[in-house]
Amino acid sequence: MYTWYTDGRKKIINDLNMGFKKDLERGDEVEYKVLDIIRETYPKADKKKGYFKDYDIEIPEINKTLEVKYDEMSAKTGNIVVEVEFDNKPSALQTTKADFWLFVTPEHFLWITPEALWSLIRFHNYNTVRFIGKGDTLYKRAYLIKEYHIEEMSYPVTKHNLF
Repeated sequence: MYTWYTDGRKKIINDLNMGFKKDLERGDEVEYKVLDIIRETYPKADKKKGYFKDYDIEIPEINKTLEVKYDEMSAKTGNIVVEVEFDNKPSALQTTKADFWLFVTPEHFLWITPEALWSLIRFHNYNTVRFIGKGDTLYKRAYLIKEYHIEEMSYPVTKHNLF
């Protein structure tokens, strides 16, 4: 429920921005938890600070990079959002420089390469959907991929207890 001011749009935009900020903070929290786990084996691993679109975590000991994706709604929908465009510009999967993507579900880590993601998108004939994400004011285009399809292509699939 919104409290309407003289210009109700300001309140709605403020609420959207607060939701986006909360999601961003949750994403950072998940990335740091993943980083802590990776550092148990690779102590030099580090998370990129601030806005860095190429990847989230760098692991110098093995010369690999990682993009961490956490989508709370996937637990309810069974779909994982894989963005490919934002504001009519290539983004995320189309522009990634990460060697691996890590999808964090409520119970598992799903490790997959961007190439394997593209393969499963083509194999299953997924189509993009266009929507405005929570906290955004511009459209994005993304694939809604069944979690079990990503799990089938992931190696490894590991259990976690982050939450």
